[in-house]
Amino acid sequence: MVLSLYLFILYSLKKTRTFFFDVSIDVPSQNGSKCFDDDGRLNRTGTVWTASAHIITAVIGSGVLSLAWAIAQLGWVAGPAVMFLFSFVTYYTSSLLTDCYRTADPVFGKRNYTYMDAVRSILGGAKVKACGLIQYLNLFGIAIGYTIAASISMMAIKRSNCFHESGGNNPCHMSSNPYMILFGVMEIFLSQIPDFDQIWWLSIVAAVMSFTYSAIGLALGIVQVAANGAFKGSLTGISIGTVTQTQKIWRSFQALGDIAFAYSYSVILIEIQDTLKSPPAESKTMKKAAKLSIAVTTAFYMLCGCMGYAAFGDFAPGNLLTGFGFYNPFWLLDIANAAIVVHLVGAYQVFCQPIFAFVEKQVAESWPDSYFLGKEFKIPFPGLLPYKLNLFRLVWRSCFVILTTVISMLLPFFNDVVGILGALGFWPLTVYFPVEMYIAQKKITKWSTRWMCLQMLSMACLVLSIIAGAGSIVGVVNDVKAYTPFKTTY
Repeated sequence: MVLSLYLFILYSLKKTRTFFFDVSIDVPSQNGSKCFDDDGRLNRTGTVWTASAHIITAVIGSGVLSLAWAIAQLGWVAGPAVMFLFSFVTYYTSSLLTDCYRTADPVFGKRNYTYMDAVRSILGGAKVKACGLIQYLNLFGIAIGYTIAASISMMAIKRSNCFHESGGNNPCHMSSNPYMILFGVMEIFLSQIPDFDQIWWLSIVAAVMSFTYSAIGLALGIVQVAANGAFKGSLTGISIGTVTQTQKIWRSFQALGDIAFAYSYSVILIEIQDTLKSPPAESKTMKKAAKLSIAVTTAFYMLCGCMGYAAFGDFAPGNLLTGFGFYNPFWLLDIANAAIVVHLVGAYQVFCQPIFAFVEKQVAESWPDSYFLGKEFKIPFPGLLPYKLNLFRLVWRSCFVILTTVISMLLPFFNDVVGILGALGFWPLTVYFPVEMYIAQKKITKWSTRWMCLQMLSMACLVLSIIAGAGSIVGVVNDVKAYTPFKTTY
């Protein structure tokens, strides 16, 4: 099954060669040529299968590694129920958002190429700035989370080999700082590539790697359950005694954020929908793709999370592959963690490119005649096209990577950061803006039954996000109490 998923995603990405965060440009009309769509761009070729592949590739990532821990906090009843709840809400609000790809009319209306374009076209005003701030803050946080996760996986490779060589007698404690710096250096080099569409192959590699480590985690969980001869865990989750009653409450709240983070993809839905051909209407195709991809993702998440909990019970690690619930086969763990690192190297660039493009566009518009901003130096490479070095891009992007690396070294707490990111992005980007745009687009009467139901959904999700955020912040506070900046070892 995993091999077929690999081939499916490779085919889909290669076929469309489409990238989630392409900067929109104005293209002149092509006089009704059959080679061009109604907006003057080349005919889009995406289908329900390619859109599903993009969603699955975007959603299945490092968030899957914390699901066993999340279910351990909630138990066999609430854990799967919450996961189904988030999957349903994500699918429903995604369906609302698909109707916002075109303004006014779902078939002939003006296209919105990005999430921000849709908010600007339908809602406008201060909500556009609020959406942009939340979106870019979330992307910035993801860069920090990925730096932490990559360093932990690098350490896990070193520690598993150390455990193997010492026969488990050496605790093999080490600092994550050198590994974060190494990851940051790699990202500085990759960030100098002007546009992500020049390294589309990195997205394909990252997609393959995400399925590799997720599948290994699932397989190891199944093997551990078989070795135990029984399913561990309880109906209500981690028991009082293993943790205090207060810790139980806050960790349960944090688990909500971890699950929310694992389902976050609405921010790129419009960009994926912009790859679809029509007829049929893009919204119809996208709804089918959302249903299929969320069903596949939920099934995969349920297997990984539940098998991890069944294998370790109350002691399920915060990161399934680096928490050392598994020790052998050590070489398979090394492969899984190497796959995590490779995936995060590419994913970091995918999520940071929109920030790079936004800042560079704003700066170029403010100082169009600046030598420092506009001058490019051609650096020849034997057998390759010359690289165009821009001084501003070199300085700004390097400073950005250094900043995310330093913050990661200050707060190297994977689970807590994942929970905060999930809480920060879930309500505004997955629920609030899709609901508000749908109400405005469909001109739903205020205080009508439908309007009231949509607002109740939005408020309920706001409460969930606040609870999840509070739990994750408490987790950071508790971790910081026993933490010395830049000196924490694992």
